[in-house]
Amino acid sequence: MWIELVKTHCSDSEFRSPANEIRMQEADIQLGLSLHRDLKDLLGETNGVIGEYGLDLVWGIDRIVSDNLTFRDNEDFRTLYMPFDHLLFFGDTGNGDMFAYSICGGVIRRPDVYVWNHEDDSRSWVAPSLIKYLEWWLTGIITL
Repeated sequence: MWIELVKTHCSDSEFRSPANEIRMQEADIQLGLSLHRDLKDLLGETNGVIGEYGLDLVWGIDRIVSDNLTFRDNEDFRTLYMPFDHLLFFGDTGNGDMFAYSICGGVIRRPDVYVWNHEDDSRSWVAPSLIKYLEWWLTGIITL
C-alpha cells in the first residue's frame, strides 16, 4: 500500500528493503516509546522512502533512532531550542526542517504530522496522518 501510494505521486521514488519486526521493537526500546502503527506499517513495507532529488521523505529505522536520540541528547541544542522529547522525527524537507509525530506522556497518541522549523524553532501542524503527509508533500499541498 505505501509503495503504491508514493509511486502514484512520485514515479522516480526509491524504496529500501523492509525493516524487520525485531529491529522495530529495538527502536521502540531505544526511543522509549512505541512507534505509531502507520509508521511501523510503512517501515515494514519499505525501510524508508526516497523521493525526488534524493530527499528522505521517510527515514529508515536506524536514522529515526539516531537522529531522535541526537536531538534529545545534544547539550548545545538544549540552549538553542525548546526540548525535542515531545517530537519523534521521521523525515525532512531537505532545508533543515523536519517532520515529526507529537509525543505526549511518552506516547504517540494522534496520527497528526508536524513540521519543526530549524530557523525559528516553531512546530506546526501539516497533516492529519502519515498518508496525508505523503500525499500532500508529494503533490505540493504542503509547502515550506
